[in-house]
Amino acid sequence: MHPRVLYVGAAFIFYCFYCLLVAPASAQTNPQVPVKDPFYLPNGPGPIPTYTTQGSSLVVTVYRDRGVLLDRQAVVKLYNKNDKIASWHTTQMSSTAAIGNLTIAPYEVEVSAVGYLTGHDELNVQTELRTYRVDIILQHDPDSIELNQPGAEKIPSKARKDINRAVTDLKSGDLKDAQKRLDAAYKIVPSNSDINFLLGYLYFQKSQFQDAEIYLVNATKADPHNGQALTLLGRLRILREDYKGSSEVLEQALAAESGNWTAHNLLADAYLRLQEFEKARQQAQLAIETAKGAGNAARIPLAEALASLGRNPEALEALAAFLQNAPQSPIAPQVRDLMAEIKRRESDPIDNSQSSSTPTAHLAPAHLLVAKDSDFSIKSWEPPGIDEVRPSVATGVVCPYEKVIEETGKRMAQFVDDVAQFSAIESVIHEDLDELGKPITKKSIQFDYVASISADYPGFLGVDEYRNDRNDEAGVGEFPDQIATRGLPALALVFHPDMRRNFQIVCEGLGEWNRQATWLLHFRQRDDRPNRIKQYKIGDRTYPANLKGRAWVSTTTFQIVRIESDLVSPMPQIQLLGEHQIVDYGPVPFPTRNVELWLPQHAELYFDFRRHHYFRRHSFDHFMLFAVDSIGKVKGPKRKEAQRSSTSSSTQDP
Repeated sequence: MHPRVLYVGAAFIFYCFYCLLVAPASAQTNPQVPVKDPFYLPNGPGPIPTYTTQGSSLVVTVYRDRGVLLDRQAVVKLYNKNDKIASWHTTQMSSTAAIGNLTIAPYEVEVSAVGYLTGHDELNVQTELRTYRVDIILQHDPDSIELNQPGAEKIPSKARKDINRAVTDLKSGDLKDAQKRLDAAYKIVPSNSDINFLLGYLYFQKSQFQDAEIYLVNATKADPHNGQALTLLGRLRILREDYKGSSEVLEQALAAESGNWTAHNLLADAYLRLQEFEKARQQAQLAIETAKGAGNAARIPLAEALASLGRNPEALEALAAFLQNAPQSPIAPQVRDLMAEIKRRESDPIDNSQSSSTPTAHLAPAHLLVAKDSDFSIKSWEPPGIDEVRPSVATGVVCPYEKVIEETGKRMAQFVDDVAQFSAIESVIHEDLDELGKPITKKSIQFDYVASISADYPGFLGVDEYRNDRNDEAGVGEFPDQIATRGLPALALVFHPDMRRNFQIVCEGLGEWNRQATWLLHFRQRDDRPNRIKQYKIGDRTYPANLKGRAWVSTTTFQIVRIESDLVSPMPQIQLLGEHQIVDYGPVPFPTRNVELWLPQHAELYFDFRRHHYFRRHSFDHFMLFAVDSIGKVKGPKRKEAQRSSTSSSTQDP
């Protein structure tokens, strides 16, 4: 009998660790003319190099100040006003983009970069075989936020143990023991933001609001990006009727965590009480949008703001939606009373004409917003969720969705067509973490790894995996903590043409990763389509795991450079409360095959399974690529007793 083992992996497809780099073919039919290379540096070695073009050329140089080149990659959109065709290009060295084959026509030049306002210019190409130059200075976007997460502070082991126990005490409502633990930790590390936040939360629970505010302020000073501390401080100031102070810290909370729907909801209430109704309406709407179905409470301040703005029909619609979603709510009677009041106003022409200047009475006092069990958690052991924090995107840039989806799909399909089998050395680090993300146990292991990929029939992509422990015989028990990962992490093939119809895919805009311009694609498993991506098997039972995530796609090559994913919802039936995956990709050349593949630099997995927090890191190197022979059999290196796993992963219990 094998010991209990959890297999984590793909259900019907292999998670793509690689993406084939395919440079766009430039089928040239007309004669080409040599043109001097605009990237050639003055006084460089040798003669000035040239490149070929059928028409005129354009060199666009992007600056962030006069004479100061932009410090990140930008996207150049060139629109031909005659034939109504747009093309996209990316700046390379010296923040410059070179574009060839321009026909005689008027053009619009649009340059975009994350953190900057989009720049525009006009170009009139009047002759062929000429190089035009356009210099554009981008202005900083005052609404953009670039977050630099602070490094984790080293906490002595004794203080860490006290914090872990205090967190357990707080979650179980044992405030007395929690305070003892936190006081002890505070004496050791008084400037730690997490400790100050926990003490602030403790005193908040005890309704000692003055003490709570002192610790929460200290927490935000120690870490200005501590979204939990800022949000709780904003809630506390609403309770103390300091609405101006509340709005200030809640704005900071949203700067730290743009997807923090609770902060949006609280800020809507603060703006209502400051009689800034349009701001209140905007924040309440954002709370509903970012809560992903959990923001029904935000419909109350939304309705109050709309009614105060004289938009009574919309206010009634918001309140009706609240009652539909929460008919048994304790404040349902008050909601119905408010609806009756708004209807009375609507039917009275005099009242209706004055409603835009008459604030609607608040439906619920501030203390109803202060839920004792609200939002409390220490999330430092895992990264933020996909929908908790949205990366910054360039303002006003329209994503060419069809082109991005088509080109990314081509890379995936080309890879499956061209690659049959590869091998690598796989290094695995596995950690069991405490509440603050510190490892309790740690184990490292290396495998000789082989994977073969096949497209058995449309809509199904299969993989066979083989592993040998490099220090021992292969076996299920060799995986740390008896948790085996198979087919990790097959996310890239979400965008394969045969698979993408199973997902809702949205292009969120122009972002960046490591100073490289990228299109951001958000994906989510569709409820009305089969899950062919991932499953868990425990014993003989299979549990599909629906995923949502975000991909960073290069604007230059349309290769996927990074993917993150989460579970759509927890899976309590197998005690899997959360899973977060991260994969970063980079190019790996194979000179003997004259091909370059995009392979993972590393893959990371964070999961909350059976009351444990786990972190696992998979790194791959020493890749070898193998071909398919004439009869379609895969040729690869021999593996001694290598264990074979299908894409349908499983868990076996004794």
